[in-house]
Amino acid sequence: MIYPEYLKNDLYLQHYAEAITGRIKRAEEREAQLLNTSESLSDFSVGYLFYGVHKTENNWIFREWAPNANKIYLTGNFNDWQLSESFTFQNTGNGNWELSLPSDSLEHGDLYKLHICWEKGSGDRIPAWAQRVVQDPVNHVFTAQIWEPEIPYNWENKVPEKKENFVPFIYEAHVGMATEDYNVGSFSDFRKKMLPKIKKSGYNTIQLMAVQEHPYYGSFGYHVSSFFAASSRFGTPDELKALIDEAHGLGLFVIMDIVHSHAVKNEIEGISRYDGSLYQFFHDGPRGNHPAWDSRCFDYGKNEVIHFLLSNCKYWLDEYKFDGFRFDGVTSMLYNDHGLGSAFTEYSQYYNGNQDDDAIVYLMLANKLIHQVNPQAITVAEEMSGMPGLATELNKGGYGFDYRLAMGIPDFWIRTIKERKIEFWNVGDLYHNLSNKRADEQTIHYAESHDQALVGDKTIIFWLMDKEMYYNMHVSHQNIVVENGIALHKLIRLLTLATAGNGYLNFMGNEFGHPEWIDFPGQHNNWSYHYARRQWSLAENEELRYRFLYSFDKEMIKTFRKRNIISKTLQYPRVQHTEDQVLIFERGKYLFVFNFNPFKSFADYAFEAKKGSYEMILNSDDKKFGGHDRLDASQRHYSFKDVNEKTVLSLYIPSLSGFLLEKRD
Repeated sequence: MIYPEYLKNDLYLQHYAEAITGRIKRAEEREAQLLNTSESLSDFSVGYLFYGVHKTENNWIFREWAPNANKIYLTGNFNDWQLSESFTFQNTGNGNWELSLPSDSLEHGDLYKLHICWEKGSGDRIPAWAQRVVQDPVNHVFTAQIWEPEIPYNWENKVPEKKENFVPFIYEAHVGMATEDYNVGSFSDFRKKMLPKIKKSGYNTIQLMAVQEHPYYGSFGYHVSSFFAASSRFGTPDELKALIDEAHGLGLFVIMDIVHSHAVKNEIEGISRYDGSLYQFFHDGPRGNHPAWDSRCFDYGKNEVIHFLLSNCKYWLDEYKFDGFRFDGVTSMLYNDHGLGSAFTEYSQYYNGNQDDDAIVYLMLANKLIHQVNPQAITVAEEMSGMPGLATELNKGGYGFDYRLAMGIPDFWIRTIKERKIEFWNVGDLYHNLSNKRADEQTIHYAESHDQALVGDKTIIFWLMDKEMYYNMHVSHQNIVVENGIALHKLIRLLTLATAGNGYLNFMGNEFGHPEWIDFPGQHNNWSYHYARRQWSLAENEELRYRFLYSFDKEMIKTFRKRNIISKTLQYPRVQHTEDQVLIFERGKYLFVFNFNPFKSFADYAFEAKKGSYEMILNSDDKKFGGHDRLDASQRHYSFKDVNEKTVLSLYIPSLSGFLLEKRD
């Protein structure tokens, strides 16, 4: 058994060594149990090649797992949706059902469903393993669709190679709302219009949301109904493949939001009560229902469920060539109470019996599988409890995620903006909250994601400017709220990235301060798409200040990537002056200087520094970024000895500005 190395680095964790090693042992035992005759998890996780519908040389083969069923019919446009004995599945044992039809019975594009019968009931169902599901535009009913094009998609580009010291700069994107039009954007639109923008903006990884089919558009894709089907509201499977293929050609990695933390309650569209039982995929009784999300909770203790979910991971890697996953709702998976109502202020809360050990085992196996299939895959955990070992390698006794999202950072920024006036921001508090992380885990920093942009909350730019955004974003308007808001928007992002542990994330549009919130069409807004789109024209309009934020974000990402700054060690601050609101720290030969003071600029601000000359390579106060041009970018700064024989640097530090110096010699 692997011994968890992170126990050596944390004396407090050693009190829970037995619980931690117990989880590792359970994962090893479960893997051995699952594999049986398979050589690896990758060989085991191929359910999508067996279940569902597959075309052979002479037949169409349908297979389903429905242990509580006593009869299954195939219905579709090919048999006028009738329940016919000619289209009846045969029970092959162990809950498996199979139907074989001649190859001329069906064709590409045909629509179909299952009618599953059980004791005292029956119902229409979308096959659990369906790889294509479409929605009727008139009555909005979902049906499965035969997807077997005459010419399979031909991949043209190789997957990019992750270079040494790779740092993910993630562009979180929702295909449907990536358009500026008043409709649902498509995979093709995203490929043509968004990929060039993302490439030009300097990001190297795209995180696609809402890929798995979901009946309610406004769920942001988090109430999944068909786990193996790419959402048809955005286009066809081939169009999604073309998007990923072209992204790879541009050197971009593409990861997807994968939702294995819960499933939609819908029974006709989803897999709840699939075979007449509520416990086929999910826990029976109250534990099978998520109290906060109104959804179904998987029973990770069932081998068939593990097989379903692991096969789902491999499917997206194999069929669509995704480069990894951002796992949604990991906190909900880890705890029997889904982490609701817990502050997680003590280590005991990670090992007090409230943990779902089966879910923990599943996550460890999922990470192992994913990296077996693709050794350079990226896995990111959306997890807010701070469970130790989550983003630690499996071979070091961790759960195997490559990164965890630093979810406390956006909450911290919003809380700071809401509760304190700018002149009372504590730079020591800022630095501590942004740099505080476990040394044995890799983290992704972000100032805000899609969560902060949803109705009921506000984006950072809205918290900073509020209604002034509606009237004073024109370059000719002078407004102190907007001036300060733009300055702080840049500082917040620069400091978040400058203190990042191992990666950075931005939600599309936030880089240029997209106004207003996100609200999907529904009865409450008369089915309007006004807030379910991104207004790129604002960032490209020379007369509006959004372009300054857009330009700054591009330059910031470009600067950090070109110099691989995130791979350099983050040092303790040289200056952390609370009263001045000045913060200065280093990463390698790069010196970051921040002044959060809204009233004071400082001339001849001297502090200890390494001997040498320093050149400015990024400045938030630059005129091209909407600043006041109070610094000369061409000026070199030289260290010198002060009266105490200490090596110091003396700088002019304007109010509400941040800049980056590179040590040249």
